[in-house]
Amino acid sequence: MTRRFHHRLSRAVEVISVGLLGLVIAALGIAICCERRVHAAVPKARSGEVLTYASPLEMAFSADSARLYVLCQGSDEVRVLDGFTYKAIKNISVGHVPRGMSLSPDGRRLLVTNTWDDTVSVIDTRTLSVTATWTVGAEPSGVAQDRADKYVFVANRISNDVAVLDAATGAEQKRLAAGRGASYITASPDGARLYVTHVYPNPTHESTAMGNRSAPESEITVIDPARAVIVDRIRLKNIAHGFHIAFSRDGRLGVVAQLHPKNLVPLAHLEHSGAFADTLAVFGSDVGQPVEIPLDELERYATRPFGVMISPDKSRIFVTSGGAEFVTVIDVPRLLQFAHAHPGSSARDLGASANYVVTRIEVGHDPRGMVMTRDGSKLLVANRLDDSISVIDTRTNQVVRTIRLDGPKLITVLRHGEQTFYTSRYSFQRQIGCANCHIDSTFDGLTWDLEPDGFGRDIVDNRLLEDITGTEPYKWNGGNPNLPTECGPRTEKYFWRSENYDDLTLTDLVVYVRHLPLRPNRWRQADGSLTPAQERGKALFERSVDKFGKTIAEANRCSYCHSGPKGTSQRSFEVGTNKTTDNAGPFDTPQLINVALTAPYLHDGSAETLEEIWTVYNPEDKHGRTNDLTKDELNDLIEYLRTR
Repeated sequence: MTRRFHHRLSRAVEVISVGLLGLVIAALGIAICCERRVHAAVPKARSGEVLTYASPLEMAFSADSARLYVLCQGSDEVRVLDGFTYKAIKNISVGHVPRGMSLSPDGRRLLVTNTWDDTVSVIDTRTLSVTATWTVGAEPSGVAQDRADKYVFVANRISNDVAVLDAATGAEQKRLAAGRGASYITASPDGARLYVTHVYPNPTHESTAMGNRSAPESEITVIDPARAVIVDRIRLKNIAHGFHIAFSRDGRLGVVAQLHPKNLVPLAHLEHSGAFADTLAVFGSDVGQPVEIPLDELERYATRPFGVMISPDKSRIFVTSGGAEFVTVIDVPRLLQFAHAHPGSSARDLGASANYVVTRIEVGHDPRGMVMTRDGSKLLVANRLDDSISVIDTRTNQVVRTIRLDGPKLITVLRHGEQTFYTSRYSFQRQIGCANCHIDSTFDGLTWDLEPDGFGRDIVDNRLLEDITGTEPYKWNGGNPNLPTECGPRTEKYFWRSENYDDLTLTDLVVYVRHLPLRPNRWRQADGSLTPAQERGKALFERSVDKFGKTIAEANRCSYCHSGPKGTSQRSFEVGTNKTTDNAGPFDTPQLINVALTAPYLHDGSAETLEEIWTVYNPEDKHGRTNDLTKDELNDLIEYLRTR
């Protein structure tokens, strides 16, 4: 009891440093709901020193294994460790929020994508210094260089394409159209093909009995690097989010870590994997057509598979699961036997994984990327929210060492809130976490049927989480007045199906969500000015008189509902978009922050594009006066909205 009291008191002292006096009261056992604005965007220790966590995301060994490169997203750097002793050699600063890296075929360059700078850092591995910075597309994520040393390929998550750069100069040669959210690039063992996965589902335009609601679909975009052209698109049916790919050394087996949402049925319970299936897609000549293989079992869910690795002898597959905080070990011969006997998908079968899963190895918070020693005897796992690397003996499937990266030992309010956001430990049977629907703390591009309003009723679109302070109330019906309600009772009751948050954990989670920063807006000019088209769109957005000289009712002006710095009046309105599946009531006005990123649109996601909001779903001009606008004028309005 004394130790617990002192722990809470210590947490309370820390909270004072970020201005959350309400937590001190909670730490003393007095329940209070306090939404104070935290002015420090970065957590600080009691001494006032800024705390920067490494947050290791990806790793790579040099060709001779003498060096281990660790991509640290939190500290904006690549840390170079001795490949045998794991002692620190050098920290190399790169751009902001790095996400991907890869070595050139000759090992002389390490390429790092910087997602918030829209750049690639080129590191000379001999001098361990950045020698060039190349500008690429919107939110570069994955990167790979071809074997001929001619091209560098960069997957751009926001512009949904793959940039082809001159490998010598970084000059862009062309763009290849990928799927939505292009993020991770993996080369086949012979280098003849590049495979690109995507973190958001492709837009669907199929007409179904459920209207706009059709099963999500992603893809693997296959590129011929020699010609720099797309040669195939492997469809991933029912998949919304794809992550890393691994190949066997003989190239006959490919494996994709992926997330299969069950968003077309009511989220009535989690007892039988009611929200997500955590799966792999296996493909290649060993299996023929892609086969979806579940990783879950009852009460042991592999929440959010991310990294995947195949042992050199092709006997084992290793998969990291960020929410579950373990590595799944799979027997490859047994997996292939199951895949041949069960073509298609077995995602709903919670007994399937018993046929091929050998064990699950617990590691640290939010395990992500992996690397394996050349002989396959050791597997290294980057624990993003622990600032550590787990070293696994692949013969015993045991963690034999934990490498602690240099950095703060104090777990701040924001850090604990982030850990809470990404883990699945608080939900029923540890099935899901906040990051399941808010990929990388953003959104998922899906619509969901949340059953408190009735099965098949009130279908809702998932919103972006960035910079949401000052946009309350929450939910499309405006039913939750603040984030403690949204993240606490509502989430525990309707998503987690369990009540596990204590006062401090919930408040830390709320603080983290409140401090999710706003990523750069790619449609704004660097100097803050508007283009001529954006200026014309702004005038349409703010107009009070239509093209025929008639006054537009104040409540039907764009700028009335979408007022304020974040594009919301924080009020609810009836805008004529109700569907037969909706219950009565007006809809909360959504914020316009980075609205260009978050398709689909409207409360139920029925509008695939911003244009459809007014061309398809505004026949009576209830959602702003727009029917008098020409196609060009509507385009101008959309160009302005993209700058918000």
